[in-house]
Amino acid sequence: MDSFFTNKSSSSSSSSSSSLCFLIIVLVMINLTTTTTTIHASNLCRDSCGGIPINYPFGIDDGCGSSYYRHMLVCSDYGKLDLRTPSGRYPVRSISYTDPHILLTDPFMWNCQDGDNFRPTRPFSLDTSTHFSLSSQNDYLFFNCSEENVIIEPKPIFCERFPDRCDSSCDSSSYLCRHLPECGSGLHTSSCCSYYPKATESLRLMLKYCASYTSIYWRNTGTSPPYDQVAEYGIRVDFDIPVTTRCLQCQDMTKGGGTCGFDTATQNFMCLCPKGNVTTSCKDHEISKHGKAGVIAGTVTGVAAAGAVGVGVGVWYLRKVRAKAPVTCGVQSNENRLF
Repeated sequence: MDSFFTNKSSSSSSSSSSSLCFLIIVLVMINLTTTTTTIHASNLCRDSCGGIPINYPFGIDDGCGSSYYRHMLVCSDYGKLDLRTPSGRYPVRSISYTDPHILLTDPFMWNCQDGDNFRPTRPFSLDTSTHFSLSSQNDYLFFNCSEENVIIEPKPIFCERFPDRCDSSCDSSSYLCRHLPECGSGLHTSSCCSYYPKATESLRLMLKYCASYTSIYWRNTGTSPPYDQVAEYGIRVDFDIPVTTRCLQCQDMTKGGGTCGFDTATQNFMCLCPKGNVTTSCKDHEISKHGKAGVIAGTVTGVAAAGAVGVGVGVWYLRKVRAKAPVTCGVQSNENRLF
């Protein structure tokens, strides 16, 4: 009989000890995950990708910048920045925030190295529901077009700068066709004409009857207008910068110098701060209860869920076996085996 009570007491002691150890481990895990979230929160938004500055209204981390441009820019693991459009992803050469525009490179377009050899290409397009637009400073050159399907004829000189005032023919006397940037005599046996597509569909039709095409933009040089312009290969895409009072207050250094962002669930404006998100500025004393934007939101939610589950399991386990004996952490018996 004494042996029975001794075994029972030993079993109870072992169970109680293991339950306390389990609760301690749960609390330590919650503390560690919370600390990890704080580290993430202090580095919410990356401000560059491959040497290209990423400022408002853009963001390469979800929840950063303006929600109007969510998921538009993609930064690869090796620092390559792309713009995502309905026709594909295009390498970003540069971004200007003073004269808001993005310069893109289309590797499928004709270049000087191609000469009279034309590779398969694809028509560039933008989503018209976004705040992006093709710049009027772009010119498009088409090569080896079918004269049976495309109207090719010379145009007056002013049509090169004011295409909307001229008909829809492809200009065979274009200055750019006669002076190709970087390779003035890049074409030997091929024809060239200039045309400004007014819609993506018209560009598709042109490429249906032309061998290839390329885009040339006019880069402004100098510090003040009237600017000198230099023709370079690439696509200029203009964008709007949504200026709001809340964003200006958020960025104000005297009010904490936060980062403009948005709630990834509702897309409502949020001022992202190292210690939490607010709707005004980082010095606002009423810190929002919202989780961090982007990937941080998922992390905080995960921490809360893990904490709740861990504490719940710990409480249940404590009720199941009452602690009445010294702690014997690490001692395994048939009562505290996990498997």
